[in-house]
Amino acid sequence: MSEATPPQSRPPQSRPGAVPELADLTDSSEWVTTSSTRRGLPPTREIVGVVLPAIVAATVALTLWEIWISVRDIKEYMVPAPRAIGRALLDDPSRFVEAGSISLVHALGGLGFGGGAAFLLAVVMAHSRPLERALYPLAILVKVTPVVAVAPLFLIWFGFNAWPKLLVAAMITFFPVLVNAMTGLRSIDPTSHDFLRALNASRWQVFWKLRLPASLPYVLAALRISVPLSLIGAVVAEWFAADSGVGQIIVIASGELDTPVLFGAVFVLALIGVTFTGTIAYIERRVLFWHESSSGV
Repeated sequence: MSEATPPQSRPPQSRPGAVPELADLTDSSEWVTTSSTRRGLPPTREIVGVVLPAIVAATVALTLWEIWISVRDIKEYMVPAPRAIGRALLDDPSRFVEAGSISLVHALGGLGFGGGAAFLLAVVMAHSRPLERALYPLAILVKVTPVVAVAPLFLIWFGFNAWPKLLVAAMITFFPVLVNAMTGLRSIDPTSHDFLRALNASRWQVFWKLRLPASLPYVLAALRISVPLSLIGAVVAEWFAADSGVGQIIVIASGELDTPVLFGAVFVLALIGVTFTGTIAYIERRVLFWHESSSGV
């Protein structure tokens, strides 16, 4: 007598041309998770596959940089060698760690403030063409206003505290999130929209079930762009205030012609930017496994 084989997990079946019910879609979450895990690489191998090529490329670039400095006999105050930058970082690592942490808080705080305000405004503009025509020129005004002109004003208005840094970082990240979020909120499937309207769904239900999932690829792509921009905005404000963060190190090092410390500050900013951009890209791949932007990458 043959043993009974256990039932295998399969995708939900439906009649040809029939629309799957909501309960079927909810019950199939285990199948979706399993199929997405089979389709992708394990998390550890995936991370190594992304990080290892970047480390190899950085090592090759630093080696060529060191050779170029030695062959051309470039003075240190002009362009320091990677070894000199490493010594500057190791001589006082706590200084760079503390400054990088402060700049990171300013950048992420500004990104959260600016990105959150931009998303809320995008929701309003996506539901109303008249409001879009009224508010979009103001958003463009924020975009084209030079940060170097606004940062001193923020220092005068709010003083030498965290607010000028947060506001400059928010200002520089506002427009990319606004445009991408508004585009994503309107990039919905017309058939799905008509189906929800036929079910007499409310605006909130349409937003939660249709518009918000459709906007996620655009919003996460905007965040990947905005993370480096928020760091730039925070450092520019710190550079004007010269009271804390990596911007303070840059001001002091440039005044003393201490280029190894100056390049060390730039290295800290690059490390922060690459780390958090890569983190957002990893989250994007995990959250948007169903989207075509995550396939074949």
